[in-house]
Amino acid sequence: MPPTPTTASPSAPARTGAAAAPALTERLDAARPYVLSAFRVVIGLLFACHGIASLFGVLGGAAGTHGGTVPAGTWPNWYAAVIQVVAGLLVLLGAGTRSAALIASGSMAYAYFDVHQSVALWPIQNGGELPVVFCWGFLLLVFTGPGALSLDRLFSHRG
Repeated sequence: MPPTPTTASPSAPARTGAAAAPALTERLDAARPYVLSAFRVVIGLLFACHGIASLFGVLGGAAGTHGGTVPAGTWPNWYAAVIQVVAGLLVLLGAGTRSAALIASGSMAYAYFDVHQSVALWPIQNGGELPVVFCWGFLLLVFTGPGALSLDRLFSHRG
């Protein structure tokens, strides 16, 4: 006796193989603006935390100070910490995202090439993975924008 074919219910069509790929792609594409917003919030928060630690001695303090702060006005550490706090909070909130992300990306490129590159060629060798990830993450936000949930988007719809 040959097997009887099964039919999918019209309300829930069965998708297998190649047919499932477009459905998954559509669902992922629909979520993209919201996931981009989540990425923006996380990278902004982490960046701001570095600056807050350096300026105020909280969250473990500035790197290499055993919980201390960077001296006010010292080049480049104090200025980098101010950029981290301001740009990080702006990116976190999605306010002036592209401009803040561009400044943050540039500051991390400077940090990598000024501090880490002289030690060794590759980030894994010179301890520069974090500046590289921040640099490219912020550069991504320069081109993609803040995502669906941001102050930029809220204010652009008013007016």
